[in-house]
Amino acid sequence: MFSSSRKTEPAIPTATTDVTTAQRPAPNGAAEISRAGGGVLSSGVSIKGSVKFQKELLIDGEVEGMIDSSGRLTIGVNAKIVGEIKTKSVIVNGTVDGNITAEERCELRAGCTVRGDIESPRLVVDEAATFIGSAKIATKKA
Repeated sequence: MFSSSRKTEPAIPTATTDVTTAQRPAPNGAAEISRAGGGVLSSGVSIKGSVKFQKELLIDGEVEGMIDSSGRLTIGVNAKIVGEIKTKSVIVNGTVDGNITAEERCELRAGCTVRGDIESPRLVVDEAATFIGSAKIATKKA
């Protein structure tokens, strides 16, 4: 009855980005969610100097110098850090030669090595972690 003289246009494929959060089990059995938007210093990268960031950073390379942040730092298995770390929270899987100051939490995972002092209100140390230094576990006075 009704006929259409309108031509149908072929569908134009559009690029879709599949943003999913990957969950990988942490050594202590808890799920760790990797979030989009964090920075990565991969294995093979070497930095001498200061590293500053605001939200989240994974370091799996070498850093010699100060790391300063108001966010979350993850030190990868291949990472070697020589210098002071000041951050909101830190997870250590690699090697740190220097002091760590965390405003909220510091976690030393199995296989890591920390040579230096730690100051944080919460400290988690896995059984197979190596820690040579002193720890000050205290909340900041308001």
